[in-house]
Amino acid sequence: MVCVYDMPMIIDEELLLSSGAEPVRYKVNDIIFKEGDVPKYYFQIKTGTVKINNYHEDGREIIHSIPFDGHCLVESSLFIDKDYPVNAVAMTACEIIKLDKVKFLALIGSSPDLLSKLYTYTAERMYYRHVMLNNISAPDPGTKVKRVMECLKSYNQYTSKYSYQFPFTRQQLASLTGLCVETVIRVVKKMEKEEMVRIENGKIFY
Repeated sequence: MVCVYDMPMIIDEELLLSSGAEPVRYKVNDIIFKEGDVPKYYFQIKTGTVKINNYHEDGREIIHSIPFDGHCLVESSLFIDKDYPVNAVAMTACEIIKLDKVKFLALIGSSPDLLSKLYTYTAERMYYRHVMLNNISAPDPGTKVKRVMECLKSYNQYTSKYSYQFPFTRQQLASLTGLCVETVIRVVKKMEKEEMVRIENGKIFY
């Protein structure tokens, strides 16, 4: 799983449930919502990991973010009259709290503190999104992969060498960076040779 430290719920679970939310279980690869769907619910992950992605016409996958326990899913789409521009797909078995859009807007509208907390969460997430966009725009594949690892390690609050177990496969790392998987494999092997990463049982430690 991506979650390696305790991430508090954005909105308290009991508050969501008392407002009419329901917990929904998803299996691996279940679609939570897809590009073009009308946003009708607020989704907050209780347990599990989800990928926010798009698929190009040639079948290539681009992963934009990978939220986990405590995070919500593309909640900004609930505030505008537009369809989802992305998909949300379960990467692991998930339990997600689902609240009707009208009830969600009424809930945050009645609590300035809750709205402020949601704004802060969204602002922090956008900060890391901009950092990631800058990282993956690097022309050199090695620099691109290294910066993505650094960003995720920092976000998950790890500092010492080899302390962060990179939670994605080479294919998922390729989808995060826009590189082909063969290039990612070559880059990771080079990083291992230069002692920038450690590989144990196929897992990457950065």
